[in-house]
Amino acid sequence: MSVRPDFKVSNSTFLLTGFPGLERDYPWLSIPFSCIYAMIISGNCLVLHVIWTEPSLHQPMFYFLAMLALTDLCMGLSTVHTVLGILWGLGQEIDLDACIAQTFFVHGLSCMESGVLLAMAFDRFTAICNPLRYTSILTNTRIINIGVAILGRSFLFITAPIVRLKFFHYCRPHILSHSFCLHQDLLRLACSDIRFNSFYALALVICTLFLDSVLILISYILILRSVLAIASQEERLKSLQTCVSHTCAVLVFYIPIIGLTMVHRFGKHLSPVVHVLMGNIYILFPPLMNPIIYSVKTQQIRSRIQRWFTKQSTRG
Repeated sequence: MSVRPDFKVSNSTFLLTGFPGLERDYPWLSIPFSCIYAMIISGNCLVLHVIWTEPSLHQPMFYFLAMLALTDLCMGLSTVHTVLGILWGLGQEIDLDACIAQTFFVHGLSCMESGVLLAMAFDRFTAICNPLRYTSILTNTRIINIGVAILGRSFLFITAPIVRLKFFHYCRPHILSHSFCLHQDLLRLACSDIRFNSFYALALVICTLFLDSVLILISYILILRSVLAIASQEERLKSLQTCVSHTCAVLVFYIPIIGLTMVHRFGKHLSPVVHVLMGNIYILFPPLMNPIIYSVKTQQIRSRIQRWFTKQSTRG
C-alpha cells in the first residue's frame, strides 16, 4: 500500500554499492577505472580543442560532434567523484541532496546524448540526401537553436520527477545498487506514492530515447535508399563512409542501455557484480569510445590530432 509523501525535508544519507565481494581488490580496480576516467576527460577535451582551434572544422557536422564531446565530458565529470571515491577508499556515503543532483545530471546528460545523436543523424541525412541545400538548411543560427532545444528537452522535462525525490520518505535500507545515483534506484527505496515518477519516467523514456532511436533508424533507411540510387559504387562507398563514425556512436550508446535494461529485467538471479558492472558500462563506455571512434574514423579529426601531436613533439 502506498504511503503519502512525507514533505518534511530529509537529511538522510545513502550507501553507494561498489563491487560486492571484491572489496579487497579495490586498490587494483582503481587503476583501470582511473585510466578510463583520464581517457574520457583527456579524449573529449582533445576533440573539443581540435574543433575549437581549427577554422576548417567549423562546420555543422563538427559542431554537433563538439556537442557530443561536451556531453560525454560532463557525464564523466558527474560520476568520477563517487566511482573513484569508492575504489580509493574515500567513502561510500552520499547525502540526499548530492544524490539528487547526480541523478539530475546523469539522466539529463543521457537524454542530451540521445538528442545530439539524433541531430547528427539529421546532419548526415541532409548532407547525403539533400547536399545542394546542406549549408542553407544547417545554418549557424539553426544549429544553435537545435542545441538549445536539445538542452531544454534534456533537463527541463526531468526537473519535476527529480525535484519530487527531495520530498519522498525513504524508509527502506539506504543501499543503492550502483556506484552512482539513478532515479529508479531512489524510487526503489521510497515508501511514498511514487506513481507519478514511475509513469512520468516511462513516458519520458518513450518520448526521448525510444523516439530518438526510431527517428535515427528512419533517417538511415532514407540515407540507404538515397545511396542505392547512386550509379557509381565508388560514390556509394564514399557516401556511406561518412556515416560510419555516427553509426558506431549510436551503437555504443544504445547497446549498453539495452544491456542494462535486460539485466535489470531478467537478470535478478545474477551476481550483484554483474549489475554494478553493467551500470558502469552504461555510464563510461560511450564517453570513452566516442573520442576514439571519431579520432580513428574521421579523417579531418585524425589528421588534425596527428598534426597537433607532431607540433608538440617538435617543440619538445
